[in-house]
Amino acid sequence: MDTKREVINVNFAAYREILAVGSVRRLLIVAMLARVPHAAAGVLLTLHVVKSMELDYAAAGLIAASVTIGIAIGAPWRGRMVDRYGLRRALIPSVIAEVTVWGTAPFLNFQLLLVAAFIGGLFAVPIFSVVRQALGVMVPPEQRRTAYALDSMGGELTFMIGPAAGVLLATNNTVLGLVVIGVSASLAGLFLMWFNPPTRTGHKGSYVAVGDAVTELPDPVEDQQAPDLTGKNVMARWWENTHHNLRWVNIAVLAILATSLGAGLVLTGVNVGMVALMNFNDSTADLGIVFLFWCGASIVGGIVYGALKQSVNPLWLLGAMAVLIIPMGFATNAWTLGLLSILPGLLCAPVLTSSAEHIADLVSEKRRGEAMGWYGSSMTIGNAMGAPFAGVMIDRIGPWAGFVIVGAICAVLAIIGLIAMAAWRRGKSAVVKSQQPDDSDDLLGEPDLV
Repeated sequence: MDTKREVINVNFAAYREILAVGSVRRLLIVAMLARVPHAAAGVLLTLHVVKSMELDYAAAGLIAASVTIGIAIGAPWRGRMVDRYGLRRALIPSVIAEVTVWGTAPFLNFQLLLVAAFIGGLFAVPIFSVVRQALGVMVPPEQRRTAYALDSMGGELTFMIGPAAGVLLATNNTVLGLVVIGVSASLAGLFLMWFNPPTRTGHKGSYVAVGDAVTELPDPVEDQQAPDLTGKNVMARWWENTHHNLRWVNIAVLAILATSLGAGLVLTGVNVGMVALMNFNDSTADLGIVFLFWCGASIVGGIVYGALKQSVNPLWLLGAMAVLIIPMGFATNAWTLGLLSILPGLLCAPVLTSSAEHIADLVSEKRRGEAMGWYGSSMTIGNAMGAPFAGVMIDRIGPWAGFVIVGAICAVLAIIGLIAMAAWRRGKSAVVKSQQPDDSDDLLGEPDLV
């Protein structure tokens, strides 16, 4: 048995080792529960606009877009605040904003609700980035894959529970439901503050890297090397500060961010395509069968990937998933669509796990909160693009186009990312022996990629 495990490089005992650590186990449970309010909010907001405000679905789409834009802008900024001020201080504005915005949102007209939705997204509790950042320092690097896989599977369960909870709240009263969402999201932030998982090596609860001594990354030199802004105008100051603060970004990081954007595009595009295809075939009632195959395969894939002993480049995973969703466009009923969704579904959680793992390896922990924020934002942008893009293709061409065209575009995106990363590796290897990069404090070496 041991020989077989070694040959296939899988170690399911890694899950037992991770879950045996009480603090990690509690964080994963907290993360899963804390995501439920936000997962329920999307459905609840849509139903509030359509049912309670008696507006159309286009208006509901604008509200959803406002929240999405707020989250995309706010996530990197919230992550940077965690890096700079620590978790508890950084979460205070979110805790206040969540209960205030969603507590008052049901009583606003459409125009004010549009503004409130943006503010709510901007100050949303950054559950995703905080949890991934904390896991990065609570477990050793060789166990991050397993920890991130567990978090991805928890996310799958959350997004199976959240929308159902939103519908349940909406059947009683959407006004009361939004207030409950605000209170619940604020309580989730408070509980996260109370739990206060470590976000830096050396904090209580972080793993000990060597023997009994905690290994920390070098302190950043940005304070000593801050750009001289004397006599420069506002735009010049903004540009130099931005360039200085984003020293950790390079081609490898951008390729991983593109992976998360592509994953978001694929996932939302597939969801819209599934609904459209089943509706076209008059089988909407059987949609649950399709989602059972799709989500179940993702959970199984996450379990297997989390047990692997070697990392896989997320661009390869994204490309394979994108190609495998193309045949789904030619399904004729729930069972064929469900069966065709198994192979791409198996790669869903691994794509998310691998990309988060590589971001953690590429960026130093002093920048990891901001990097995870950008990672979350790129996925949010992909989610926001996927649904309307797939919808346009379906309306103009047919239900099959939602799978085929989205799959083809993301496959091309993955290929471009692989080419760019290969070129970056060659350029880096040519200079790494001759000089040390100026931003070595913010950017780590590239992880081994398969």
